[in-house]
Amino acid sequence: MSTTIEPNNIVKSDNLGAVLDRALDAGEGLLRLTPTWVPRAFLHPGKRIKLAPGDWYAYGADRGGIDERWFASTTDAANDGRVWHEGQSFCTFEGQQFLLKDAVAEGQQRMVGQAMWDKYQRWPIYSKFFDNMGPIPHHMHQSFEHAKLTGQEGKPESYYFPPQYNNVDNNFAYTFMGLEPGTTKADVRRCLENWSQGDNGILDLSRAHRLKRGTGWLIPPGVLHAPGSLCTYEPQWGSDVFGMFQSIVEGREVPWSLLVKDVPEDKHQDLDFIIEQLDWDKNVDTHFKESNYLEPIVAAEGDGWVDLWIVYGTINDAQLFSAKELTLQPGAKCTVQDGAASGWITTQGRGRMGKLALQTPAMIHFGAETEDEVYITAEAATAGVEIENTGSEPLVGLRYFGPDVHENLPAVGDYKT
Repeated sequence: MSTTIEPNNIVKSDNLGAVLDRALDAGEGLLRLTPTWVPRAFLHPGKRIKLAPGDWYAYGADRGGIDERWFASTTDAANDGRVWHEGQSFCTFEGQQFLLKDAVAEGQQRMVGQAMWDKYQRWPIYSKFFDNMGPIPHHMHQSFEHAKLTGQEGKPESYYFPPQYNNVDNNFAYTFMGLEPGTTKADVRRCLENWSQGDNGILDLSRAHRLKRGTGWLIPPGVLHAPGSLCTYEPQWGSDVFGMFQSIVEGREVPWSLLVKDVPEDKHQDLDFIIEQLDWDKNVDTHFKESNYLEPIVAAEGDGWVDLWIVYGTINDAQLFSAKELTLQPGAKCTVQDGAASGWITTQGRGRMGKLALQTPAMIHFGAETEDEVYITAEAATAGVEIENTGSEPLVGLRYFGPDVHENLPAVGDYKT
């Protein structure tokens, strides 16, 4: 039986206006967020995202272990048996909590900026820590075109491997990505035809890349990937669509239902349609790493601090999301002026952001509030946010951004120049 803790003192959307105004005024445009934990029934938690050991199965053993923490999310987790708010971030202010999703709908321009609100009427991206003991099945996320067939949106995503959350490799610190050049659709079809006969051999058609702390990758929709066991920070589009193409992983069966969960019902046995969801050219790219691999690039630096691009580049020529890593040495202070909203998670040290304290927890109990996560509204980002390291070790934070917000976004490969 589940022992989940429901958020207390929830402010409903129709009563949110006054509370949100007070919270934004008190925080000078900054909102404190509470931890958002997400379980996955088919995965084994990696145990590095600070959740207390007794709470790994807080949603109930039948729901699976908690292996993800989502940041500044207005996206629902597409899990069977989900609680009503699963995947959604809550803001907390003066003992009350309210959904970030409702705050965006209420605050609109103040929260995400006028251009983003006019185009999307929401905060259209999110990020997460993705933390597993071993690899997960070779899978892909549908394109916007294919996801639309089930009333959803596509899911391009990105990776960054924060050193602070990767003290150990766990079982398999390699990720299979794409397909070997020369692979044919007939090869993939045979793997699907052999689904119920044990390991369907899809990994024989792919290539693994060793994962390196402090680096990252872009993963376009329709590209197969089997993430390895480093804890991963993943800025991505606000969707939870996927299709698993591997029938067995680490001896565990992957049900056919996870291959077709976001496929129109009349196509659940249509192997040609399932394969057509793949972006074939990107999967068999002979220069896959060159097209998708990221290393940090300095965005700005000053006395005792440096701000790095860690996720950048475009996907299908569109700027969809990006991320930076800010590091301040003890006693250092800087003003960050991004001009666009972002979601912030502190990965090391303590300090302050504006009037809000920052503290990296050693352990978090399920349902507890922390001081490591902040939503930086468009209003605050445009005005500039002062961040100070008040501790004795580096203060490090990751923040991610939405679509079409940077005029100077680096391109994939620019780290070489």
